[in-house]
Amino acid sequence: MNETLDVAPAEAILADRAAMRTESGEIRGEFIAAIAAAIAAEDEAFLRAEVAELHEADLGDLIAALAPDDRVRLVELTGTDFDFSALNEVDDAVREEILEELEPETVAEGVRELESDDAVELLESLDEEDKEEILERLPPSERDVLARSLDYPEGSAGRRMQSEFIAVPLGSTVGEAIDYMRETPDLPERFYEIYAVDDSRHWQGAVSLDKLLRARRPVPLAELIDEDRRRVTVTDDLAEVARMFGKYNLVAAPVVDAENRLAGVITIDDVVDVIEEEADEDFKALGGVSGDEELSDSVWTIAKGRFNWLLINLATAFLASSVLGLFEGQLQQMVALAVLAPIVASQGGNAATQTMTVAVRALATRELGPSNALRVVMREALVGLVNGLAFALITGIAAVAWFKTPGLGIVIGLAIISNLVAGALGGILIPMVLERVRADPAVASGTFVTTVTDVVGFFSFLGIATLWFGLK
Repeated sequence: MNETLDVAPAEAILADRAAMRTESGEIRGEFIAAIAAAIAAEDEAFLRAEVAELHEADLGDLIAALAPDDRVRLVELTGTDFDFSALNEVDDAVREEILEELEPETVAEGVRELESDDAVELLESLDEEDKEEILERLPPSERDVLARSLDYPEGSAGRRMQSEFIAVPLGSTVGEAIDYMRETPDLPERFYEIYAVDDSRHWQGAVSLDKLLRARRPVPLAELIDEDRRRVTVTDDLAEVARMFGKYNLVAAPVVDAENRLAGVITIDDVVDVIEEEADEDFKALGGVSGDEELSDSVWTIAKGRFNWLLINLATAFLASSVLGLFEGQLQQMVALAVLAPIVASQGGNAATQTMTVAVRALATRELGPSNALRVVMREALVGLVNGLAFALITGIAAVAWFKTPGLGIVIGLAIISNLVAGALGGILIPMVLERVRADPAVASGTFVTTVTDVVGFFSFLGIATLWFGLK
């Protein structure tokens, strides 16, 4: 297939859907060029036909690949054929840039076509003034639903839940429930179960569609209810909801308010998004990067976001270097100490990072807690000791071969053992302490753990060398 950047005819691209992506999944340059050319020519017919066929995720990738000016024009030219849920697939900065340029009427019309959870996700990225302006342009019933969801805390189940669901009276039969679904025009786009409620809309139970369709019409719905069915409340943290989905293999869960009234439903597609967002934030946090940072952010935004953490790292680096200052005389007497000291600190830091990574993940998934903390800490300390002994032997032999000083092998070996054990303990104890004081272990652990291994590494190596060689 042609890989050049020549703009293909519109008809050819429409006829060959595979032309959009390469074998590796990237959008082809000629496809982007064809879309950009159509935008420049204001070819609404082509753009409407093309956008109408794209999945929201593909449309999001296309938007991200276009030049900033072309993104807004694409939305304007495609009109009602543009799926606004695609804006939830792009970086926050790109989405905000597009929404700020669009007329409020255009955004409001696009929001009306979305399911409530997608609409809330789109609106929550706007500032309060723009948010209120768009909500005012919606019909009262739709405005009230979205405003209620936006009132729930950020990161809660109430924010992410879908307000469209199927609820039937508890006294209904299977036949009545099926007839209700057949005759009701405004059903959710996708659903996996229906919910039984009483006259005051209190949640009574859930019936999965497979169980419903296998039962005969006269069977009371109450007989099919799963009494052990899991549910969440509107204030539950989304990370906890995601863990519950994974633990109990759920595809959907009802969301209830404080009075047990049915408020909405969370489905597996929302949970997958939550898991990806949590993993993305944790991964960035381990590197001292803000979870809000995106590839589309400006240089100034990124630099400002990273500055504070780099400043903390600089302070801890000075702390570690001050240990070297305590042994300035010894370093001048024996140059080999200055050469080998970074090796001890580096090995301890690497070992600590391994332990810290496991600990942070275990804390996030609730695998590590008070019940098994002592056992896990002892295990990590023993792992540090075993690896310390192995690397003490390897490093000691290398040091003796390098500097021809037998005592140096013993000194660096003892220091390696000390620092690997210290790194293992720091790598698990520091995240546990941070978790206990309600700080994010993924964000703060790295710098503190590295500081511990640097300080212990330098101090143990130079301190043992001072005693062994009688340095002053």
